[in-house]
Amino acid sequence: MPLLRFDPSGSINSDFGITEDQIAGLSDTLGNLRTEMVETDQQQYESGQIPENKQPLDARFFWLPEEQLAAYQSDRAESELGRIFQVANGMHNEIDAVVVLGIGGSYMGARAMMEACCDPYHNELTRAARGSKPRMYFEGNNVDNDASSALWHRLKAGGSGPTEAEQRFAIVVISKSGGTMETAVAFRQCLAALEESLGDQAASQLGRFVIPVTGAQGKLHDLASAIGCQQVFSVPEGVGGRFSVLSSVGLMPAAMLGLDCMKLLEGAVAMNEHFRTASYEDNVVLQYVAVNHLLAKYRDKSIRVMSVWSKALESVGLWYDQLLAESNGKEGLGVTPLTTVNTRDLHSRHQQHQQGRNDKVFNNVIVENYRTDPLPVGHSERNQDELNDLSDRTLPEIMAAAIKGTNDALHEDGRPTTDILLPGIDTHVLGQLFQMLMIATVIEGRLLGINPYGQPGVEQYKRNMNKNLGRT
Repeated sequence: MPLLRFDPSGSINSDFGITEDQIAGLSDTLGNLRTEMVETDQQQYESGQIPENKQPLDARFFWLPEEQLAAYQSDRAESELGRIFQVANGMHNEIDAVVVLGIGGSYMGARAMMEACCDPYHNELTRAARGSKPRMYFEGNNVDNDASSALWHRLKAGGSGPTEAEQRFAIVVISKSGGTMETAVAFRQCLAALEESLGDQAASQLGRFVIPVTGAQGKLHDLASAIGCQQVFSVPEGVGGRFSVLSSVGLMPAAMLGLDCMKLLEGAVAMNEHFRTASYEDNVVLQYVAVNHLLAKYRDKSIRVMSVWSKALESVGLWYDQLLAESNGKEGLGVTPLTTVNTRDLHSRHQQHQQGRNDKVFNNVIVENYRTDPLPVGHSERNQDELNDLSDRTLPEIMAAAIKGTNDALHEDGRPTTDILLPGIDTHVLGQLFQMLMIATVIEGRLLGINPYGQPGVEQYKRNMNKNLGRT
């Protein structure tokens, strides 16, 4: 399977970008940080000898894909991955919808995978067209009264068919502690709706249709025991929420949708191997970090725009926004991440981006091969729109012209760009991209001299919210 590529040429410019010499000057520093991540972090984590300045050290996400694949190969049925497959495959004939409850990293990766890999109108397809895979909804990420009320009514309405399965839904609730207010409240409400929907079967069936992903102890773990959940999956120790997309947190919802989780993990393993072994000049992770860090340092590019050139990748961009903001936005440091979807947002944000304050770098995420056949513009006898001269051109050709035209326009106004080139959109490529961006975030945080793990600011809002509710 081909690896994604990184092209920084749109930022290599002595007038508005950085130079090859500046990039080369970071080689030793980034090489040392790579060694720290590949060798030192795992040694310190497994020995428990973690320096104070690296607390917490949630570095296990890096070697987790290899761990999971090895466990599945050695003991398929009892491995975490094997149990995920058993539950997901066994549930398809019994339900028509799943609501995934979680906030931040507990749901954003799953949503990114659904939107990237499923039909854009997956939830509107018939059960047959979905291959009996469930509709999927996401909640527990807010306390929006109207949105929650609408979802509970939607779940109560069931599917379009008369069978028992088409009227049933399941809950995947994801929280390491169970103490996050938004998810806990949504779970209480959704659990009540599920229990009501099961009627006389609730006493025997409730534990089958609630699938918790949580820590080894905590409120959600205790609640899962009280409900009698038949399967409880783990948020791995040493893996922070925003780095958990390739754990059960992301794999359970992905498996429910029928996505290829093996290929997802294999893509991450391929990126790990590339990161470990590729030379500095050819290493997509290290080059991505070097270029973006240098643009922030020498050109004051304090806003990092991820421009995705596919609607399917919008939630991947939002997942990265959270990853970068919570990891490196500390101690007055870190850039501000922002996702745009093009060509859509060329007609909203782009005027300011191109000719407003020059404080941005644009990292394009470009899909090189589409899943469906290219759609031509088409010939029409009604040529008032004057498009017949383009009748044989396809949407991918128009998209390619827009990408080049946008990059050229940005360069003319002194704005640097880079391109992340995806060979296509599938779970293998997503595994590569998730792992590349997680590794890059850690490397850049350490380059800034901060710990990319932990999120003290988020904890402060939680404490204040509880205080405002009269709780200690």
